[in-house]
Amino acid sequence: MTPVAAATTKVSKVTEVAAAVLLRGDPAAPEFLLAQRPPGKVYAGYWEFPGGKLEPGETSFEALVRELQEELGITVDQAWPWLCREFSYPHATVRLRFFRVSSWHGVISPIEHSAFAWLKVGEPASVEPILPANGPILRALDLPPLYALSNAEENGPAAELARIERALSGGLQLLQIRDKSLAPAERQHFARAAVAAARRYQRARVLINDDAELARMVGADGVHLSSQRLWQVDRRPDFECVAASCHSAADLTRAAELGLDFVVLGPLLPTPSHPGSSGIGWPQFSALVERSPLPVYALGGLQPEMLETACTAGGHGVALMRGWR
Repeated sequence: MTPVAAATTKVSKVTEVAAAVLLRGDPAAPEFLLAQRPPGKVYAGYWEFPGGKLEPGETSFEALVRELQEELGITVDQAWPWLCREFSYPHATVRLRFFRVSSWHGVISPIEHSAFAWLKVGEPASVEPILPANGPILRALDLPPLYALSNAEENGPAAELARIERALSGGLQLLQIRDKSLAPAERQHFARAAVAAARRYQRARVLINDDAELARMVGADGVHLSSQRLWQVDRRPDFECVAASCHSAADLTRAAELGLDFVVLGPLLPTPSHPGSSGIGWPQFSALVERSPLPVYALGGLQPEMLETACTAGGHGVALMRGWR
């Protein structure tokens, strides 16, 4: 992507940019592409996600398609809108609209870059330096498409723990322990057992719903804040991973202000957890996440086969309580 030429006066205009996260390989552990800026360009030698500025009258998707043809010689077959982040460089403020591109045709060539490299999601970057605006994108890429929510309240702790262990052995990487109506000692025992099961798998992470003390006690990877707690805390809780439940644009803004790692948004569809609610629906979900700088999981009345629908609407993936195995 091409930063605006250096300015000598204060920058007030936001430059709109479309950026591509090209993905290949195993969806559970894909590779992504970075390209190196050539000599003579601003930030020459830095690595970035390919893309560029929107031309007058272009949509972000149209700019993405054009830039990938010009920069890499490929034609996009499928692209999902993803994150939207603003970043201020000394010479310009840019609003980067990222797309996840999983299908294209043509042979990738560094037409307007010095080189390109494929990197593995979840592993330390093997190239440097990387443009500062792209750091949060690398962390977001490490999130899996499925966020599983426990349901020991309905299934019973023993049966739910068995379900968790089966799912972990099948590749589950992100789990939230909910079940706040369990007796404190029972919830602690259940959470500790779930964390112990997850520790047998290198990439598995466990978050505790709304209880930082319990999360620390059982050695969880982080906490998941309720929408109420989201507004009660004045700073990001001190955990490796922090998420939150959101139901509105204000909630999404608050989560971004706190610097959380991801959020869930819903309920999307009618669900037993929210009786009487018809859900916000996919058009409203898409409108709410369009400018989100955080990965957003769709939640509420969903099934695993709805993952592509969620991604097409701009979501990172789906959060499920009853539909995962």
